[in-house]
Amino acid sequence: MNKLYKKIVCFTLGIGMLVSLCGCGSNVAEVQSEGMKKVGSLNVEEEAAYTDDSEKEDVIATYSSSDGLCLIEKYPTYYDVSLDYEKGQPAEVGKAYAQTILEAVPGFTDNFEPYLHENIRGAFNGRKINYDALEERIETLIDSLPEEYKEEVISFAKTISQGEDGYAEDGKLSYIEALTMQIIPDALRPTACSALSLGGEKTVSGKRISIRNLEWNIGSSNQMTEIHAVTHMKKGQNSITTVGILGLLDIITAVNDDGVMIGILDVGSKEELPFVYEGKKCYTFEIRYALEHFHNAKEAGEYLVEESGDFTWCNNLLCTDERDAFCCENATKEVAATGKARSVLRTKDSKLMDGLTWDTPDALCIVNSYATKGNQDGFTGEEFNITRFVKYNNWVKEKDKFSIADAKGLVAKEKVDEFVVSNVHNSGNVHTVIVDYATGKIHVAFTKGDHTDNIPRFLEVGTY
Repeated sequence: MNKLYKKIVCFTLGIGMLVSLCGCGSNVAEVQSEGMKKVGSLNVEEEAAYTDDSEKEDVIATYSSSDGLCLIEKYPTYYDVSLDYEKGQPAEVGKAYAQTILEAVPGFTDNFEPYLHENIRGAFNGRKINYDALEERIETLIDSLPEEYKEEVISFAKTISQGEDGYAEDGKLSYIEALTMQIIPDALRPTACSALSLGGEKTVSGKRISIRNLEWNIGSSNQMTEIHAVTHMKKGQNSITTVGILGLLDIITAVNDDGVMIGILDVGSKEELPFVYEGKKCYTFEIRYALEHFHNAKEAGEYLVEESGDFTWCNNLLCTDERDAFCCENATKEVAATGKARSVLRTKDSKLMDGLTWDTPDALCIVNSYATKGNQDGFTGEEFNITRFVKYNNWVKEKDKFSIADAKGLVAKEKVDEFVVSNVHNSGNVHTVIVDYATGKIHVAFTKGDHTDNIPRFLEVGTY
């Protein structure tokens, strides 16, 4: 019996004894064993009364740039942003976005700047921060962006910084800090997360439903939960809608107007390899490129797998459309060179690594490990990944067909802080996005405050 199989058997027999893992860093996370802390039932006592419809909030205030290239609508829970690339050049759009943020959210830089420095300190993990080296890293990665993205990001940074420069935790957002904020997943830290895509054979409508949980550092004062954003990048047939954070131009979770949905998930490496940025690409902007230039998930996924050797981190990407669902298991060329990992486009038909079981043919599950047979094993010894994968497997196979209401219920099955265990929907969740391919609707649950609710509130934020 291999180690992975033993771990899964142990989980199945004794789910209550699993402990949680810390968020993933550049290498595999370490177990934080605190023992079992039972204070009640693991599950939410009353099933969430969800329906297929989600609430729509009313606009509180509207702000627009003088040239009309940026429109920001403030809702109680999030900001809705429209960026018009059809009427302006990238540099003009970047400038308009920054100007409108400064008007709509006067305290934006006060909140984002300390959050950024928290991420910088986390990336250096207690070591003295070499700001000159960090600046070189950021400028090199920004310079690697496709020209239109680079022009947009630089223009945004010049405008939002208002003449400030250099790294200094002073409550002001400088030019180099504004560049850094655009590539946090590429330059400083990866993310956690999980995802599930249900094919038509598993849905009431007969159309795909894709679900994505984002787990990320929200800041010591929960700063990021105050600036959730849904951003519409208007580019004709290349338009996309992103779910992320106000001011960010890269991709965390997004869907294009053809229904191609992509979300980022961390994997990390078991090899103690140095961070490499020379000759690298920012994968969050490569995702944006794929969404703007490919009209189906297969072509977008194949492109991202092909480019993955030049990424800065190993990662998984959820990549779905109405017809298909894939996981881009992306390994950097440095990690691939060790022979421990490889880049591959995983499908629902791919053979899984020995000991890993998935019982539902028309569904694809992703956590923070590769799953393809022969790829790097991030399950053995990693309770966080095993726990969530097995839970997803059990929940999906137990139900014949899922509605949108049922999909929402998947993330409301467990109490967020009731046990010290590895929950699918846990206190680190930032947002949950559900794309309904029957209607084109995008449903989002945004975390507000210090952690998500046991029964998250879903909002309809538009259609793709």
